Amino acid sequence: MKLAFILAYKNLIGAGLRTWLNVGILAFTFILILFYNGLLDGWNQQAKLASIEWEYGYGELRATNYDPYDPFSIQDGHQSYKPEDFNMLTPILIRQASIYPHGRMLSISLKGIPHDQEQLKLPTTFLNPSQGEIPVIIGKRMAAAAKLTEGEEVLLRWRDKHGTFDALPVTIVKVFDSDVGSIDSGQMWIGLAQLQEMTGFKDEATYFVASKNYTHQERNGWNFIPQETLLEDINKLIASKKISGSIMYLLLLAIALLAIFDTQVLSVFRRQKEIGTYIAMGMTRLQVVGLFTVEGSMYSLLAMLFGALVGIPILSFLAVKGISFPEVTQGMGVTMAERIFPVFSLQLIAGTMLLLIISATIVSFLPAKKIANMNPVEALKGKLQ
Repeated sequence: MKLAFILAYKNLIGAGLRTWLNVGILAFTFILILFYNGLLDGWNQQAKLASIEWEYGYGELRATNYDPYDPFSIQDGHQSYKPEDFNMLTPILIRQASIYPHGRMLSISLKGIPHDQEQLKLPTTFLNPSQGEIPVIIGKRMAAAAKLTEGEEVLLRWRDKHGTFDALPVTIVKVFDSDVGSIDSGQMWIGLAQLQEMTGFKDEATYFVASKNYTHQERNGWNFIPQETLLEDINKLIASKKISGSIMYLLLLAIALLAIFDTQVLSVFRRQKEIGTYIAMGMTRLQVVGLFTVEGSMYSLLAMLFGALVGIPILSFLAVKGISFPEVTQGMGVTMAERIFPVFSLQLIAGTMLLLIISATIVSFLPAKKIANMNPVEALKGKLQ
């Protein structure tokens, strides 16, 4: 085996430019696979962490008649509760409302949350009544859509539990910046006690956000949605992106493997006398096949070495500095940070290396197996059987 590696290495180096072209495209494919999958893994981790910190917590306890995908369920989607029986849970009440910024009307979801909660990263401390008569906070997307700024007043209209309309001016005390668009677009946050008083829904909530130490117990009128279920959409999105992206780098890999296959076919054809000499000197056909297979698989080893020399500085820099995305992507309803930091795990690197080695070995073996049927005498004459 050692002799096979030495001969294979000398043959590859002797091939010159042809070898380095094959190695170059394999190395490029290697770096591209690592970069793309690392980017998606980084996006996945950041999106999950942001969703947990800003929106989902460690699960949601929803009122039975509330469906977050059905806006018509908001009207009746609430249940009464006893605060002392709902420990480790942050209550949130949702009501439909309208605001009138600069003479326009916008329909919004008005969400009430305790100003002293610490479960979510929402800056709810600004909702303390001491901040203003009716303080509210909004996200940067909502602020851009409504053209509102911090300190500005806007007229808010809502319905109480009897269906009666009421309206009061509210003050924008904070415009927060979050990567999670689903807690921002078309929404306004207000103190829970304030909203319950305004609507008459005393000690009622639409859903609760669970803390890390929460242990679920069956409760009448409430459905618990675990964190894994809440994050399913993100997982499915990332999985679909990986599948679509794999088409691109598999095409590049196929081109590189085709080049290796062609090179090996040409080697078997042009090196018939060499093959015959090996057999005449006592090497078995299987050993000669192994030699040519090792020679082809060494393309992948050289490609990974070259890819490491070029890719490690580039990928390390991107992992530390991140990749900036335009702000237009922030309004697509997808949890995406303005800067994504790729994650290159050992599993990803080892899996990619294994893919290249196995693929290169297979395409090298296919033309090399023809050697097993060669007549050594004919081979020495330079003629295939």
